[in-house]
Amino acid sequence: MNPQTDSVQCISPAGLHRMAYRQWGNPENPRVLVCVHGLTRSARDFDRLAQNLCDHYRVVCPDVVGRGDSDWLRDPKYYEVPQYVADMVTLLARLHAETVHWFGTSMGGLIGMGLAALPDSPIKKLVLNDVGPVLNGVALKRIGDFVGTQMTFESYEQAEQTIRTVSAPFGPHSDAEWRALTDSVVRQKNGQWTLHYDPAIGINARAQAASVPDTLEFWWGYDPITCPVLAVRGEHSDLLSRATHQQMGQRGPKAQLVEIPGVGHAPTFMHDDQIEIVRRFLLG
Repeated sequence: MNPQTDSVQCISPAGLHRMAYRQWGNPENPRVLVCVHGLTRSARDFDRLAQNLCDHYRVVCPDVVGRGDSDWLRDPKYYEVPQYVADMVTLLARLHAETVHWFGTSMGGLIGMGLAALPDSPIKKLVLNDVGPVLNGVALKRIGDFVGTQMTFESYEQAEQTIRTVSAPFGPHSDAEWRALTDSVVRQKNGQWTLHYDPAIGINARAQAASVPDTLEFWWGYDPITCPVLAVRGEHSDLLSRATHQQMGQRGPKAQLVEIPGVGHAPTFMHDDQIEIVRRFLLG
């Protein structure tokens, strides 16, 4: 089972750019599930989840601009959530999708929150994977320190070992799964391997981390959401605290809460037990 690949032309104040996406299932299916990855990941992170849900949905997985097979922005200051939300609105217009379900990991969840909080939002069910309206400043600094580092590797094996180390909070995975997680984010060029994304995305990430001493709060972007929400937290997450997770179940859309044991930031939803959690919420 292979996805269709396509792209859509979007616009920022700096000009036009192309956003690539992978599409699984029947392209005529009116039931659309959009899956959006984290800050330095790619659309391919959702291959396993999409394969398991494409009998019910047309599953669409974009490479957020600056990542994967998408263009890099001419001006890196627009690597921010409002631009990403605008790009997703353009994508939904291309898909002729008036309503969608949304699965967002970390940054992808922030994009989903941004769109779901708008009046007349097309999002009718929302899964937030290890992200919420309060972000830990220490975790933001950790992520910011890594993003923007121009890494090159002499071999695929070296690249895989780096991904295993950096992504250790994802929790236990098989060798085949670690290879898939590595394939998602490295490219070979001129005999070397490098990370797939524009290093300039780190400019905003580091600036934001530097301006947040303890926590970054934006309940104003969560409380207006009216659709059903599933809020997933990795048990050992350093980005989404247990206290914030509990609050998400008590205010705004009063999210259904799930915690994944033995995992930090963020669950990959490559495993059957994790996929079943999403299946029950979305199809229930």
